[in-house]
Amino acid sequence: MENNEKHVELTAAEISSLWTSYQNDTMAICGLRHFLTNVEDEQIRSVLEHVLRISQEHKKKLTTIFTQENYPIPQGLTEKDINLDAPRLFSDRIYLELIVNMVNFHLAIYGLALSQVERDDLISYFTGALTESQEVNKKVKEIAKDKGLLISYPEIPKAQQIDFVTKNSFLTGWFGDRRPLLGVEITALVLNAKRNALGEAIITGFAQVAKSKEVKKFFKKGQEIASKQLEVFTSILREDLIADGSRVMTSEVTKSTVAPFSDKLMMVMITTLIASGMGQYGSSMSVSPRHDLGVQYTRLIAEIAKYSNEGAKLMIDNGWMEQPPIAADRKDLAK
Repeated sequence: MENNEKHVELTAAEISSLWTSYQNDTMAICGLRHFLTNVEDEQIRSVLEHVLRISQEHKKKLTTIFTQENYPIPQGLTEKDINLDAPRLFSDRIYLELIVNMVNFHLAIYGLALSQVERDDLISYFTGALTESQEVNKKVKEIAKDKGLLISYPEIPKAQQIDFVTKNSFLTGWFGDRRPLLGVEITALVLNAKRNALGEAIITGFAQVAKSKEVKKFFKKGQEIASKQLEVFTSILREDLIADGSRVMTSEVTKSTVAPFSDKLMMVMITTLIASGMGQYGSSMSVSPRHDLGVQYTRLIAEIAKYSNEGAKLMIDNGWMEQPPIAADRKDLAK
């Protein structure tokens, strides 16, 4: 932080963005360190190493900011949460897909943080983080193309002329003639299908290796939810004869039953994916005017919100949920 005549305290938005970033970077460091013990493809190895270096540098910078602000350095995820001797649980392809998903997540949260922070040093930090994410985004897509693993979004016919909506049937979904999907609706459905295909594979692996019976049960339920929600998105796309843009990825999970990560880390990762998924569903609903799509998104959000709440209770019961920055309890102080 620059030395100013008057110190500017962190706002709620700023400390929350920094705290969340620290949690995400420590989780990424743990995951990437284990992936690098067994990744076979050299191109994928290079991008994993690159992202690990970025995450480690972020952790150092964030630690410096917390120290300068006399703010407790969060615990996040640590050495205790990884087992570098454990055999691989996922294929190289899943490693690459995870990086793609991580980059998409970072592009969103760093962009949001950049719009909310006010101090010059934090604007500089999140601008740099966003630029790094953009560079990694380009690199991983190039690698995915080279390996034939990049599943492009479907194409739609070129418009022949400018047109305007003249019938209320444009909005219908359950009754009457249902119009074809809009390009923006297709994009949202395909993205959500891809995310659920990856989520199903990740949580399948975690269910195999979790030590706690309660955590294992939680992951098995999540596997069922991801599978059902994947089918919802693919079936809607198939109605219009549109490729769903996803592939079932559970075959990319090995048979290992040795946990590479602690139950805590796996729970943190899954709850992070759930939170990201709820945000994506909300965004998808906002750009999908067809009534039946809105109803589906509302139902799916409710389902994963309930599942997320179960996960939060499980983490609290095990002492795994680190408390985010919080306002003062004025009622308690008044006592």
